[in-house]
Amino acid sequence: MRTWTADSDAPAAIAWALMVRPGVWSSWAPHVRGAWGLGTPEVQAGARGAARLLGVIPVPAKITAKSEYSWTWRVGPAVMVHRVQPRGTGCVVAIDLSAPGPLEPALAATYGPVIQVMLNNLARVAS
Repeated sequence: MRTWTADSDAPAAIAWALMVRPGVWSSWAPHVRGAWGLGTPEVQAGARGAARLLGVIPVPAKITAKSEYSWTWRVGPAVMVHRVQPRGTGCVVAIDLSAPGPLEPALAATYGPVIQVMLNNLARVAS
C-alpha cells in the first residue's frame, strides 16, 4: 500500500464534505469533471458508476466501503481509500492506494504525483 497525505487548517468536517461529495470533486481535483452513479450527494457503499476524467474519459468505479471520515473505491484492479483524520483544529487528508503485483508501483509512480496535487488542493480549498 502507498499513502499520500496533506495537512489542512480546516476542520475535518469541511475537508470531509469536499472529499465525499462527487458533485464538488472538480473544486479540488480539476482533472475530474463529473461523476455519476456513485451516490448523491455523498458516495454510497455498494454504488457503481464512473468518474469523468479530463472531461471525456469515463472511469468505471465501485464504492466498496464508507465509514466516518473514510470511503473506499475500486477502480479496475486498484483500490483507493480516501480519508480525513482530525488533528487539533485542522486535519490530515489522505489517499491510500493498493494494487496487485507490479501495478502498484507503476500507479504510484505515474498517478501518485497527481494524487499529491489533488490532496494539496483539497487541503487548500478546505481552508
